[in-house]
Amino acid sequence: MQQRGLFRTGRGHHLVVLAAGTIALAAVVTGCAGQGTPPAPDSIPPSPTAVAGPGVALVPGAVTEAQATQLCTDIEGQLQSWRTYTPTIGKTGLNGLVGTWIAKNNLNALDFLGDRGRIDVITTAACPDIRQGAVTALEIPDLASGLIGF
Repeated sequence: MQQRGLFRTGRGHHLVVLAAGTIALAAVVTGCAGQGTPPAPDSIPPSPTAVAGPGVALVPGAVTEAQATQLCTDIEGQLQSWRTYTPTIGKTGLNGLVGTWIAKNNLNALDFLGDRGRIDVITTAACPDIRQGAVTALEIPDLASGLIGF
């Protein structure tokens, strides 16, 4: 296939989708930023320490095994692009990917905004090799460091 700048014919739509996801996530974050008061510390759900079994959330805010697998698959699908382009472009892609994954799975974005490290906990439990590949490609110490606005 023929390449055109950052967008490649055929698969180039992935970057457009990721950019749109990033913009949508930013809109959600901006819209939620000034509303109400933050929840009391005892009402914030705990960070997941493990990935739950199929279809069952282990603790409030945790993800199912199927959701974790989907996140890992999505990240793995972007690793080559993240290795090819600059880390800055890759981080934008990571943000779009995570925002889209949260939306597709009807997860509470505020839970992830309050604890960016949840993405690392999920990927460490479900796919440590893929997580490490993303961290290396994006030149960051952990995935939470690459998430903007979370």
